[in-house]
Amino acid sequence: MTTRPGRHRPAPWRRALLALALGAVALPATQAQAQATQAAWPNKPIKVVVNFPPGGAADTIARAIGQPLQDALGQPVLIENRGGANGNIGGENVARAAPDGYTLLMSSGGMVSVNPHLYPKMSFDPAKDLVPVAAAARVLVYLVIKPSLPPQNIKEFIAYVKERPGKLSYGSPGTGSSPHLAGEMFKSQAGLFAVHVPYRGAAPALQDLLAGQLDFYFDPGIGLNQVKAGKLRLLAVGSPKRSPQFPDVPTLDEVGLKGFDADTVFGFYAPAGTPAPIVARLNTEINKILATPAMKERIGNLGGEAVPGTPASFHDRAVADSTRFGAIIKERKILAD
Repeated sequence: MTTRPGRHRPAPWRRALLALALGAVALPATQAQAQATQAAWPNKPIKVVVNFPPGGAADTIARAIGQPLQDALGQPVLIENRGGANGNIGGENVARAAPDGYTLLMSSGGMVSVNPHLYPKMSFDPAKDLVPVAAAARVLVYLVIKPSLPPQNIKEFIAYVKERPGKLSYGSPGTGSSPHLAGEMFKSQAGLFAVHVPYRGAAPALQDLLAGQLDFYFDPGIGLNQVKAGKLRLLAVGSPKRSPQFPDVPTLDEVGLKGFDADTVFGFYAPAGTPAPIVARLNTEINKILATPAMKERIGNLGGEAVPGTPASFHDRAVADSTRFGAIIKERKILAD
């Protein structure tokens, strides 16, 4: 078969280019707009919602990372506290936000791994409505007591509380918080009873401990300066390993409470549907910040440990924590207030 002059068939590679060109023209406007948005991100301030009150570990970590993140992205990073319902209020606020990379959440891992065990019905599903962006810090809890109590070490303290069932009280940032669950693990494994007093945040609980209104507290790190000043007595660490800041202080595992682990990982989340390139950029920049000596020292001074990693590794940690904390919640029959 012959062809007429001027009517040559396009070569295969020309047909492929033509198809690509037509496909580009036919690209849905919404997809093209999304790609343009990602390319321009960020071009306005980014809001980080902290789902706990000011002064606690989540707030302190968010503010510590916020300034260098602002420098890295070239846009203001604004911190907004929305506490309440053990982190659910701030969590829902971010879950309902536009998935455009301009609204992030800084939270303890408990909102994802603990709250679904505490609340029979939640107004959002943290596992589906939020995506992990970057872990920030592994937060240890430190068993501290008011210095007027006689015990000088953890074994003496356990014996002291056992001899006085229901006479001593301990505080926490709220029902289901990691300090509260640490207290419940402590009571369960040591076979003792003390009264739990929930607060709206870690700072108010610490203030009442310093004022003598509470007897002990599993501190998430904000009270360590008070320990160094002699205003609180540190007896043990509720972590699988000792704290580098206090290498002579034993873990609860070492004194017989085998497997005791009340650590939790704090980090950043975004609304589900946030473009993957934006999540990847945020993860990269936050990991760079966490790797700096200055940030390692700052988080270390809070009694924690910087934990850079991938969104996937952050997710896996939340799943493991859910299993561990879910078991103690079920055993102690803990329900949200």
